[in-house]
Amino acid sequence: MLNAFLNIFRIPDLRNKVLFTLGMLVIYRIGFWVPLIGVDQTQLAESAAKATQDSSGFGRIAQFASIFSGGSLSQSTIFGLGIMPYITASIIFQLLNSVLPGLQELKKEGASGQQKISEWTRYATVGLCIVQAIMWLSYLRTNNLVQPQFLSGGSSMIFFASGIVGLTAGSVFLMWLGEQIDKYGIGNGVSVILTAGILARLPEAIQWIISEFNPSQQGDGGGIGLLEVIFLASSFILVTAGAIVITVAQRRIPIQQAKHTRDGRKVVGGQRHYLPLRINHAGVMPIIFASSLMIFPSAIFGWLNTRASQGGSPDWWMSTTGFLADNFQIGAYPYVIFEIILIYFFSYFWTTVQFSPDDMSKQLKQYGSFIPGIRPGPRTAEYLETVMERITYVGAGFLAIIAIIPTMIAERLQIPFFVASFLGGTGLLIVVSVGLDIIQRIEANLLMRNYAGFLSGDGKGGSKIRSRRN
Repeated sequence: MLNAFLNIFRIPDLRNKVLFTLGMLVIYRIGFWVPLIGVDQTQLAESAAKATQDSSGFGRIAQFASIFSGGSLSQSTIFGLGIMPYITASIIFQLLNSVLPGLQELKKEGASGQQKISEWTRYATVGLCIVQAIMWLSYLRTNNLVQPQFLSGGSSMIFFASGIVGLTAGSVFLMWLGEQIDKYGIGNGVSVILTAGILARLPEAIQWIISEFNPSQQGDGGGIGLLEVIFLASSFILVTAGAIVITVAQRRIPIQQAKHTRDGRKVVGGQRHYLPLRINHAGVMPIIFASSLMIFPSAIFGWLNTRASQGGSPDWWMSTTGFLADNFQIGAYPYVIFEIILIYFFSYFWTTVQFSPDDMSKQLKQYGSFIPGIRPGPRTAEYLETVMERITYVGAGFLAIIAIIPTMIAERLQIPFFVASFLGGTGLLIVVSVGLDIIQRIEANLLMRNYAGFLSGDGKGGSKIRSRRN
C-alpha cells in the first residue's frame, strides 16, 4: 500500500494530477474564510447553535445543509451555498432527459449536444443560486442577524446586492473548480469538492468526542463514556465496510456471444462474458431526495410549534403542532418510517430513469449476444427488468439502513447530528463512492504504466512490474 502510494509521485503525469487536485481543494477551503458583507457572524453562529439544540425549523435545515456545505451555512461565507445548486441543476436535467423528447434528441447528437446541455445546466445553476441567496439573505434580515448599519436605506440594498453576487459567484466559482479538476486533476471534480466539504467537519466531530469524553461516564449525563466511544468507533468501521461492499456489489448476468463463420472457414465469436448490474444502481440519490423532502415537514412543523409556543394560540393548536413537531423530528419513529418509504420509492424511480431494459436488450441483439436460456428481444428485456427489480429491493433496504443509523444513534446516545452523520447517511456514502472512484482511477494509471498498484504487486522496492518476456 505504501509503495503504491509512493509510485504515484514517481509518475510525473499522475503526480501533477494529484497535486493539482489538492491545490484546488486548498483554494476551496480558503473561501470559507471570506465572509459576506454585513452579516453578524457571531450572532449567526449563536443562533444556529441554539436552533440546532432546540430542533427548530432553521436548526433542522442547517443540520441537513451543513452536510454538503462544510458547515459554512452557519458562517455565511461566499461559499455558503456550496456546490449543491450545480448538483441540483444537474439532477433536474437528468430527469428532464428521460421525459422531454427534445433533450433526448439533443443527447443523441454526441459531444455537441452534451455541451449544449451542460451550458443550460450552468444557466440553471445561476438561477438556483440567485433564488437561494435571496431566501437566505431575507432570513438573515428578518431575524436581525445583519449588522445595524445595513438594515435600512441604501445600505440594505447594498447588503442584498453584494450578498446575492457573493453567494452566486462563490457557487459558480466552485463549479469552475470542479471543471478544472475534471480536466487537469484526478476524479470527478464536483464529487471531489462535495467530499471535501463533508470531510471538513470530521475534525470538529473528533474534537467534540475528545472534549466530551469522560471515562467514568455511565450513561447518566456529563459526557460520553468509554463504551460509547468504542461503540462509535466500531460502528464507523462496520458501516464504512458495509458501504464499500454494497457500492461495489454486482449481479453478474452471463452473456453468450453468437458464433459465426468468416471467410467461409474461420469461426469467430462464441466468447462468454457477463453483464454487471449494480446492486445499488441508484447510488446515493434516493437518500438525497428522501432527506430533502423530509426536512421540509420537519422544519415547517418545528417552526409552527415555535410560533404557537410564543403565546396567543389556542390550546388545541399548540398540542397539534407540538405533536407533529415531536413525531417529525429527526430521529422520531414516524420520521424514520416515512423516510424509509421515500427511499424505496426513489430507489425504484431513479433506477427506472437511469436503466432501460429495452435499450439494453436491443444492444445485446445488435451485437449478436444473448443471455443463455433467454430468447433475445422482449423476453430478454423482461428478464433484465425482473432481475433489476429484485436487486433494487436489496439495494434500497441497505440505503434505508444506512440513512437511519445516524439519526437513531444521535437520538439514542444524545450526541450532535454532525458527529453521528459520519456513521452513515448521505455523507458517508458520498465519501465512500468518491474514494473508491479515485482509488480505481489511480490504480488504472499505475497499471497502465506497469507500476504496482494498490491491489497488485509485492510492495518491494517500488520497481515496475515486469512482463514474462523480461
